Formats: sequence, C-alpha cells, structure tokens
Amino acid sequence: MVLGAGSIGIYVGGTLAAAGADVTFIGRPRLLDEIATHGIRLTNLEGADERVDPALFRTATDPAEAADADLVLITVKSADTEQAARELSGLIKPGTVVISLQNGIGNDAVIRDVLPGCVVLAGMVMFNVVHRESGRFHRGTAGGVAVADDAVLNRFASVLHASGLGVKRHPDLLPVQWAKLLLNLNNPINALSGRPLREELGTRDYRRCLALTQREALAAMSRARIRPARLTSLPPEAMARLLTVPDGVFRRVAGRVLAIDPMARSSMADDLAAGRKTEIAWLCGEIVSLGAMVGLPTPVNARLIELVTAAENGDRRTWSGPELLAELTAVAHSES
Repeated sequence: MVLGAGSIGIYVGGTLAAAGADVTFIGRPRLLDEIATHGIRLTNLEGADERVDPALFRTATDPAEAADADLVLITVKSADTEQAARELSGLIKPGTVVISLQNGIGNDAVIRDVLPGCVVLAGMVMFNVVHRESGRFHRGTAGGVAVADDAVLNRFASVLHASGLGVKRHPDLLPVQWAKLLLNLNNPINALSGRPLREELGTRDYRRCLALTQREALAAMSRARIRPARLTSLPPEAMARLLTVPDGVFRRVAGRVLAIDPMARSSMADDLAAGRKTEIAWLCGEIVSLGAMVGLPTPVNARLIELVTAAENGDRRTWSGPELLAELTAVAHSES
C-alpha cells in the first residue's frame, strides 16, 4: 500500500504493481482519478516505457484500506508525516512493515512514535519523477531506492528485485540520508531559479550557490561528527569544490550530474508552482537546526528558507544566477 500517492508514490507503487505486487494507492482524488482512468505509464531517462493497466492496482481515499496491508510505503510530504501515521494508527496490523520514503532526516522516528507496534524503516527515493498528463510518470534522473536493512525485508525481496527499482539495503541509512540532504539543498535554488534542473545545474552561478549551502552544511556536519555517504563520483567535500568550476570544466568532469531529463524540475519547484507548502524546513531547516546545535552559524541556508517562504506566500520573483549568488554571498560574508 502506498500512502501519499503523488508523483514519487505512484512511480514506485506503479513499478511494484507492474512486477506483480498487489498495490493500493491512497491519496487525493485528483491523481487517483487520473490513474484510475488512464492507468499508469512509467517512462524513464534510459528510454523504458511500460503501461500498468488500472486492473492491476486499486485506488482509495480512505486510509482504512490499509487494514490488511503487509507493507506500507509512506510518501507524503514531511510536514504531513505525523498526520499520515495517525491515520494508520489502530487500522494496520501489529508487525506491519512501514517504510518512510521521504526527504529529510527523522521521519521514520516520527512514524515509529505513533506506530510502535509496526516495523518502521527509513528509506529514500534517490531519483526525480516528473508527472505528465494522462497518467504518465517519468523518472528524470538516475538512482534507485535506499532503505534501512532489516530481516523483515526478506519477505518482499523477490518483488522488490523484480520491480527494477534498484532497492539497496543499508545497515546504517543515516549517512545516506545526510548525503541525499546535501544533494537536495539544490531544491530551493532550482525552485527560485525558475529553470529546469539540467539548465540550472549547467549554470555556474547557480552551482556556486549550491556550493555555499553545501559547504555550510558540511561544516555543521563535521562539527557534529556526521560523515555523509558518497553518492556521486566524488566525495561530498570534493563535489562542493567542483561545483564552482567553469561550465565547460564541470561538464567534462561531472557530466553524469547533468544526465537529467530536460524538463525535470525539483519537487520544491513543483510545489511552488502548485501553490503548495514546500519541504524547506526539512532541507535547509535541518542544516540550520544542526548548526544551532553545534554552535555554528548557517546564514546561507537560513536565507534560502526566507526566500522560499516568501515564494510560498506569493512572491513569484525568479532569481537569476548572479542575483541569487550575490544575495547568498552577502549573508555568508556577514557572518565571517
């Protein structure tokens, strides 16, 4: 069962349904009606194209449909985590496996507090999904699914393998979560740029903005003795330095970073376009909180929170690379 049937949830659940799993999507009527009418079409950056007939899955708006689920994937926005868990409380069976496939750090702990009788595991979707019309969901970047390892996952190993989602089990997922958070610090920059991801990341000034946020985050992590995993061809510290080089050099050295669908945008950009609240508090906010805990100022991430919050409240300004870089550099220097 997938609770929170947005783009990520439908892509992951649709892939599992195509592999033979009995999948129920629980979410809002708009997307559920779309996939119930058109089915789910799964495409990806590598050229795959698969259709999942509506007969192969179920849709529901009532979490009570989760009562008989053996595996629940929670894919709601981080702000809705506790509410989603409470909707399941008293409904799902003790021992049900619940996986948080969400951005940020600590959503699994929130779920575990509400559902102490379940086996709650942290997880992360490492790719971007673009929702297109008529039930089409397109994986626009490379990547798989990371999940905290537990013996209970052996029950689902065959269907997870058959799905082709590239599920990797990690004895300690926290380093992966912190590393993914470093990458997700680009989400607010992309959202404020008004550009597709590939175009934004191909522009040096925007990458220099990302480098400022990552260096600040890495300094706070270092003081907190957090060692993020290596998710790219270079370790996080080296990647933060590489982001600042001229465009031509970046393309030659880190071309795989730009292997992104031309239309893909960050989920935060999609949220702002749809008038939804973003997950900025679980991205840059996590770095600001960590910095406060270890006594290290994090003005760049704090300023990005202010800019995204202003955008949530109606400020539709699009920031050019030089403008955003000047804004973030100024606050960085104000603390130095």
